[in-house]
Amino acid sequence: MKKIFGKKAGMTQIFTEDGVSIPVTVIEAYPAKVVQIKTQATDGYDAVKVAYIETKEHRINKPKKGELDKAKAGAMRKMAEFTPENGVEYKVGDVITVSELSEGNKVDVTGTSKGKGTAGNIKRHGHRRGPMSHGSKHKRKTGSIGAAGPHHVFKGHLMPGRAGGLRVTVQNLEVAKIDVENNLILVKGSVPGAKNSLVVVRQSVKVH
Repeated sequence: MKKIFGKKAGMTQIFTEDGVSIPVTVIEAYPAKVVQIKTQATDGYDAVKVAYIETKEHRINKPKKGELDKAKAGAMRKMAEFTPENGVEYKVGDVITVSELSEGNKVDVTGTSKGKGTAGNIKRHGHRRGPMSHGSKHKRKTGSIGAAGPHHVFKGHLMPGRAGGLRVTVQNLEVAKIDVENNLILVKGSVPGAKNSLVVVRQSVKVH
């Protein structure tokens, strides 16, 4: 399954011919250059290795520079792999762009959600608050964390703690528009992460 790597440029809206507003997230894709084709015979598995995000040559280490020079890919900051789709073949030197998607496609977008720091149960898990009347001692406090019998808190119990900053995937988002010239993908709805954060776009798996 091919992957397109990019950054979340922000949110905007587009209008249909009927004047209906559709909220979309703009993803600026990075052209990814194929630097290696891995196979069962040579590496024990099938994968396509790509490099993306141009950088200055002195910012990459010698092993990565040698690998990039071998593929004549120039100086690239990041590398990643993906499993190729059945029947789709790549070769070293190919460039994967947004042109491989089309309007109406369903995609899954993966990113790192915004970090919220330490949060209580209401913000972190959406729990209800207690009574707000005078004298209440449980306005936003954590409720019961277990019975007196076991004498311990069960693993997985929802508690206050670090919120956000997790790897999140939003599935089956519809591609509203493709701008090949500017390497932009507009998907309906929101995607995880802050503005300018890295995201990965891949075609959704059809479930029969």
